Amino acid sequence: MKKYQYIAIALGTVLFASCDDMLTTHYEGGTQDDDYIQATVEANPERVNSAVSGMYQVIKEPLGYFGSSNRADDCGYVACALGQDLNSADMTNIVSGYDWFSVAQEWSDRNPAYANPTLRLGLFYKLIYATNEVITMVPDDTDNAKLMASRGQAKALRAFAYLSLAPYFQFNYVDNKDKESVPMIIPGQDASNNPRVTLEVLYASILQDLSDAIEDLNGYERENKGLIDQQVAYGLRARAYLNMEMWEEAAEDADAALVGYEPYTLSEVEANPMFCNANDHNWMWALLLPMELTEASGYASMATWPSQLSSFSANGYVAYAGIYRSINNLLWNKISETDVRRAWWLDENLYSPYLEGLKWVDEANAITYEGKDIPAATIADVKQPMPQYTNVKFMGKSGCGGVYNDGDWCMMRAEEMLLIKAEAAYKAGNTAAGEAALKKLMDQRDPSWKQTCMTFEDEVWLQRRIELWGEGFAMSDIMRLKKNVVRYHEGDENSNVAEPYRFNVQYGDPWMLLRFVQGELTNNRGCTQNEGGELPAQGDGAGLTDGVTD
Repeated sequence: MKKYQYIAIALGTVLFASCDDMLTTHYEGGTQDDDYIQATVEANPERVNSAVSGMYQVIKEPLGYFGSSNRADDCGYVACALGQDLNSADMTNIVSGYDWFSVAQEWSDRNPAYANPTLRLGLFYKLIYATNEVITMVPDDTDNAKLMASRGQAKALRAFAYLSLAPYFQFNYVDNKDKESVPMIIPGQDASNNPRVTLEVLYASILQDLSDAIEDLNGYERENKGLIDQQVAYGLRARAYLNMEMWEEAAEDADAALVGYEPYTLSEVEANPMFCNANDHNWMWALLLPMELTEASGYASMATWPSQLSSFSANGYVAYAGIYRSINNLLWNKISETDVRRAWWLDENLYSPYLEGLKWVDEANAITYEGKDIPAATIADVKQPMPQYTNVKFMGKSGCGGVYNDGDWCMMRAEEMLLIKAEAAYKAGNTAAGEAALKKLMDQRDPSWKQTCMTFEDEVWLQRRIELWGEGFAMSDIMRLKKNVVRYHEGDENSNVAEPYRFNVQYGDPWMLLRFVQGELTNNRGCTQNEGGELPAQGDGAGLTDGVTD
């Protein structure tokens, strides 16, 4: 697959190689018209299945965007999530030439020519093209349940794609809804002159798609959690309403999404869930990985989330190069000693209770490292020692020292919905419901918990930062809450943030906004660029606070 540098390319020609010939020739500009395709699909709904599978494949497959270039950061949606979290204050790692995500740490990912921001923009437009293809196949007036379910999933995924772009290309919704966001891909639109729409227009489309999806998915029973069902669509709409500060609606949709789901219990968290199995009862939507454990399938490659995030992969960049993704100790210090989540990271003594029972075998030297000895171990060409505050939250299914980078990726879980309900209900004026939702979560994390932040809003944000660490929410929360990015405190000699990354950024700084890739500006004369601000430097923003880690 070629390197896609701009939105305007007709991506559909490479998405559905396994589709029926009739369906693919239409997307390539053949002679079949929409009416003929819809009639054919209506007569045989199974024909749409490969196109539906193609949508999900876009966001989960290794080497699915840059293809033959074999880029190790080309690991689908997870690469986007990791890039956003590394932009934030809460995730850090050493400076290394092996780090494919260093541009996110240093915020040079605003360079329109770089590959990392190209992926973070282009992946979602690739998904939008794929969803538009499915939607086009299904007649508007169909009453076929299978086709309606396919259309519902496509509309929900299209909304998800736009939701994954909106917080990063414009500031918060309420104050900026009349300002430009991103171009929308509408069938028939002139791709060479496709201006950015306002946030208000974009979110109106997102809400319409999700409302349609909720209707289409009524009664649909999915085969597995890799597919979107009605509750996931409610969850996505809850996210949208939260961004729009439509509090009552966000709380109601979070409730609807939660039906039948409960968070990890205290005992389950103490047993170290490792966040890699979609069968966990609290997972609502997931990327199911791998399909097959073979080198050819890509799941033994470096272009996978365990390679780039897990501290326990014996065939990954993180352990090999020592670029362990760690929690900023400013946030770590806010986690109560009685909170079981504290064990998701090594402490200052390189210990976590989660290490107990683990073994990492150095086969070349016939050495087995057990438990507390694992962090300091060095294994040639496999593992470097782990620093303080290294995450042990994520581990692939192959376990400690496994060579396959296998593991499902969580896209939505019950804890997120509880946190949405807590914030939204409280801000809607139903303080009792908001407090109860947060307490329900905290009872399963820290039975002795008491509010520590000055405001309830900041308390929920603190718990989101801890609970959802590494799952891709950090920067979107900063943007919607209008918070500063605070990575260090002036004069703090104990900061674990590498010096070149030790800067703070004030909310509203134009450099916060991601840039459109150069190819898009060249080929779409209607698209304007985000401008202003400058690359942060070490020591910038001294004295800034965020209300939580102060």
